[in-house]
Amino acid sequence: MNDEERQRMVAGLILAGGRATRMGGGDKPLLPLRGRPLIAQVIERIAPQVGPLAISANGDPARYSSFGLPVLADALPDFPGPLAGVLAGMDWAAGLGVERLLCVAGDTPFLPVDLVARLGAHPFAMAESLGRRHPTVALWPVSLRDELRAALEGGEHRVGKFAMDHGSVSVAFDAPEDPFFNINTPEDLAEAEARA
Repeated sequence: MNDEERQRMVAGLILAGGRATRMGGGDKPLLPLRGRPLIAQVIERIAPQVGPLAISANGDPARYSSFGLPVLADALPDFPGPLAGVLAGMDWAAGLGVERLLCVAGDTPFLPVDLVARLGAHPFAMAESLGRRHPTVALWPVSLRDELRAALEGGEHRVGKFAMDHGSVSVAFDAPEDPFFNINTPEDLAEAEARA
């Protein structure tokens, strides 16, 4: 199987459903970084590594319409967090006949360009950098969707716990600057501006 065939077997999902309370609310992925929305920079990094690509976000999908991607809302009520976004992505990917789903956070503009290649060496893997796991940056087997749905319905909302309980391994990405740096505060945004 060549790289192009392997890529078509992976769908991508950008998790953009957070409430951004530390940024004063609103849609963090739409904040500008060097004059462009954060999510545009995430798309630029991820799109060449996957086949179909979608955005996970609740509320009015029109706010992401300029990116030309499907916008998936959680199937479960009350904003249960990113794990529900992963489930929505798995349901979408399964409908496309895709076996694996790459999930990334919509506020991580420096993602590695070899993310899928490195995570894809394992059946289920999440990224790690500087000794810290990043559960929202992971390559998931879509075959876990029924177990994930049952876990969510049972009250589990922790991405990392579900992933580790279901055999996820960590893949270390070591670089002088953290490729999974995410923007949670105005200070983080200023740091990303300086780094970009």
